Amino acid sequence: MKIARYCFGLMLAFAAAASSAEPMRHAGEIQVENGTAIATDGSTMAYEIGTLFVPENRDKPGSRLIGVGFARVKAAHPTGAPPVVLLAGGPGVTMLDIILDHDETAKRRVKVWQAYAEVADLVVIEQRGFTLRGDRMELETKPLPLDRPMTIADDVAIVRDLARRAAAANPGKDLSGYTIVQAAHDVDDLRKALGYDRISLVAASFGSQWAFAVMKAHPGLVARAVMSSIEPLDYGYDMPSTVFAAIQRIAVEADRDPGLTPWLPKGGLIAAIRATRDRFARGPVTVTVKDAAGTTRRVVMGLEDYQLALITYSADAATFPRFILSAWHGHYDDWARDEIDWRKPEKRAVINPLINIGLGMSAARQSLLWSDPALPLLGSWNFASYLATQGEWATPDAGDAFRAPMPDPTPILFVQGDWDTSTPIDNMLAMLPYFPNARAILLHRAQHNGTFALLRSRPEVAARVYDFLRSGRTEGLPTDVALDPVVFARPDFPAPARRRGG
Repeated sequence: MKIARYCFGLMLAFAAAASSAEPMRHAGEIQVENGTAIATDGSTMAYEIGTLFVPENRDKPGSRLIGVGFARVKAAHPTGAPPVVLLAGGPGVTMLDIILDHDETAKRRVKVWQAYAEVADLVVIEQRGFTLRGDRMELETKPLPLDRPMTIADDVAIVRDLARRAAAANPGKDLSGYTIVQAAHDVDDLRKALGYDRISLVAASFGSQWAFAVMKAHPGLVARAVMSSIEPLDYGYDMPSTVFAAIQRIAVEADRDPGLTPWLPKGGLIAAIRATRDRFARGPVTVTVKDAAGTTRRVVMGLEDYQLALITYSADAATFPRFILSAWHGHYDDWARDEIDWRKPEKRAVINPLINIGLGMSAARQSLLWSDPALPLLGSWNFASYLATQGEWATPDAGDAFRAPMPDPTPILFVQGDWDTSTPIDNMLAMLPYFPNARAILLHRAQHNGTFALLRSRPEVAARVYDFLRSGRTEGLPTDVALDPVVFARPDFPAPARRRGG
């Protein structure tokens, strides 16, 4: 899913330090420092944090060097297993902030890293162009008015404006080098610099797409991988029908929740979605609310606002039914407050469009996308702005040969949630035939954080996942795991009185 609300409150100390000129660097060189982080239980974790120097564009001789941040946690004890390389999502996400932050979120992440260090050395690599040890390229969007509905055309205009400003905002940088292929080569360069022969990968969302790129660009490099929230190379833009199928799976369980019954229409949540969609197709609504500061604000919301809200709110299954039922009953206040926030200026990572638009998609998949039967219901927020601005960004098209899946013997453990509306389960199912040594675990009720929900809530399964990374063994791995039932939030207004017979 390519809608992103970028909200990064990270400290910039390392970025400032890394931006200072340092003479006589060469490609493949690393600069390393040592530190200690604290986990939730008070235990400490020694780590290395470093900068890998790589060409900004390996396809151009004499390309300048850029810094890519990384961290390494040495294995707690020798295991003989290949190092685990962690690939983050995004593009435009960093995980090295735990070195700077000391809050509970950072401490929980340290605890996770300690668990991986029981398997082997853990290596975390950042994304070129969005790294605390080099450039972190961001641009701020322009605000959108509140006195008319927001539209996909607005999003296209925002992305086009970013494309026009990107080069001027980044003088001296070769933006054509910020591709998924170059990021895949960064992984291999770091592997060489740290002295490893082969690596294992743990990756989710865009990280899984990055992992596919590593395996495509460097066959045989990856010993094994655990991949979640699967995003294949030609699946950067999800089919509305597969997103809607995940929404339907959430709705089936929510419709059975007695706590929601008083607010449900005949036909359940899906009937409510369709009816509300048709209502907004007939015309927008104006909602007057007070914001967090107590200021009275008015916002006009239309059909495409509702389609965007469906996609956005579906990412949290626990509160999604409340949004659907509130909107169906004409209670728009909470949504309107969020809508006001969505129209504010925001910082966006420049590498997100650079990488995604450069990767592109095949003509065959694009044809299916524009003819998808769920398009009238969910709209084209997930892909329209990037497809409309192809050719306006510096990164070249990766080509069908790179995007197309090929048979690959790499042992992979796919872990995928069936309620994932950001990277639907259909993505993973499409890849299984190409990986004959793959296993899949279906997580019922899991959304976009599938693997991590598994590791948190099912320690006996997590132990087998770690053992797969350590030894490659798949014995005892389940094919499906049900996470705990979701407690659905109820609407915050009284349920209407039921008419007799209905």
